[in-house]
Amino acid sequence: MKNIIFLMAVSALLFSCDQKKELTAQQIIDKTIEKAGGEKYKNAEISFEFRDTEYKSTRNGGKFQLERFITDSTGTEYHDVINNEGFTRYHQDSVVTLSDSMKTVYSNSVNSVHYFVQLPYGLNDPAVNKKLLGKDSIKGKEYYEIKVTFEDSEEVTDHEDVYLYWIDTENFTIDYMAYSFKINDGGVRFRKAYNPQTVGGIRFVDYENYKADDLDIPLQELDEKYEARELELLSIIENENIEVKL
Repeated sequence: MKNIIFLMAVSALLFSCDQKKELTAQQIIDKTIEKAGGEKYKNAEISFEFRDTEYKSTRNGGKFQLERFITDSTGTEYHDVINNEGFTRYHQDSVVTLSDSMKTVYSNSVNSVHYFVQLPYGLNDPAVNKKLLGKDSIKGKEYYEIKVTFEDSEEVTDHEDVYLYWIDTENFTIDYMAYSFKINDGGVRFRKAYNPQTVGGIRFVDYENYKADDLDIPLQELDEKYEARELELLSIIENENIEVKL
């Protein structure tokens, strides 16, 4: 009888350990994307306003189109489009001739806004490398720390950028993120998500956007700097009039 009880106890312990088996970075990201909207992203038309500028994205399986409708300082209206074919700028339905360098600048600007609005969807793009650094806590809540880097390819112009996401270990939401970038003399940012809202089954958030003066600071230390109020609030990032068509 004692042997049976012992074996049952060992089996229960092994089962418990298996239940608590750590998730991989890929599994965490998959759960996070599913929580935020999952398959709905793949065939969604999403429109919104950011800083008085209209944006729209359309996805149909593997096909995509990211748009921006912008008016410059002279009052001239432009329509910027990124799709599977590349970047194009239009003015009154005519294609605007641009140098390769300016195409890159405009393309990065359009893509960046859509990328942050639709997080975490883009984290499963083929060029994304994901690594689980471990767990940490912010304001008493436990988070997975996922580091993201990018493959060096023609499709990824900011491949030197590094991101770090703090993902709630229970709810699988991205509550905080940080990133370092090289363009425009470089910088380090830390963002706190707030005002979560679900539109058409897809989750969206706004951000408090903070900066760090030390460009060499490890991204993993920014949560501590944030809690110690040692980061400077740079801007508030709000997206308005969000609409989703599936």
